[in-house]
Amino acid sequence: MKRKDYIDLKGKTIKELIKMASDKKTESVKKKMQILGGKEKNLKVYRNLRAEIAKILTLIREKEILEKVQPKEVETKK
Repeated sequence: MKRKDYIDLKGKTIKELIKMASDKKTESVKKKMQILGGKEKNLKVYRNLRAEIAKILTLIREKEILEKVQPKEVETKK
């Protein structure tokens, strides 16, 4: 995942990110089976997919934490 792609992910909603993560997980399972079956020769594909999933899950968690913190800040300012 390139830096530009990561920045684009930051603009997406949590629901979009969750859907994207589940799609990547199914894709990673398929790639792992292809690697184990000998069809896929590029072994780095699976590692890159796992890294992308980790980045997406990190973004989801960051957004969840920010949603919890921001309402508290608004209440204290009033």
